[in-house]
Amino acid sequence: MKTISRLLLLFATLMITGLFFFPIWNIDLHAPQYPEGIGLRIWLNKITGEKPFDLININKLNHYIGMKPIVPESIPELKYMPYIVAGIILFGMLVILLKKRQLVFGWIASIVVIAIIGLYDFYMWGYHYGHNLSPEAPIKVPGMTYQPPLIGSKQLLNMKAESLPGIGGILLGLAVLIAIAAIIIDKRELKGN
Repeated sequence: MKTISRLLLLFATLMITGLFFFPIWNIDLHAPQYPEGIGLRIWLNKITGEKPFDLININKLNHYIGMKPIVPESIPELKYMPYIVAGIILFGMLVILLKKRQLVFGWIASIVVIAIIGLYDFYMWGYHYGHNLSPEAPIKVPGMTYQPPLIGSKQLLNMKAESLPGIGGILLGLAVLIAIAAIIIDKRELKGN
């Protein structure tokens, strides 16, 4: 591989380290009783509120509609995801050192497959929280479920839920695009020689 392509791959790999410092996904709720909005930030190894008491307030809201509380310590994915991302970063560094274009395809494919599995897992997590409601809930609306959208916005009673990638998720997507660009540039440079 040419130097420029390897530098691009290095940049892409370093971008993925951003997942350790920024939320991967954001879920925001907007309602008249919360004019400033409340939100969740889903990180590689934890779930926090957008503001200090947001997670507590969301769990209080969930109690009224029968959703179980969000307890980050009980979510196993948050324990092993840092190791998976560290593996992706090490794989990326190995690809750069070995200079094999075929390995870049493998690296991109592994990121895409892991991202798809992660999105599916996230969807199922939201499904279970939003559909398995306590029959003892103070507020019961027949036929109503409270699953937030996987991506985009959705009206849930008087709340508008928005679910979008966070900075970490965006960095991961950009890293894949940069790796694809590195392959294209490398092919063009080889044809030019």
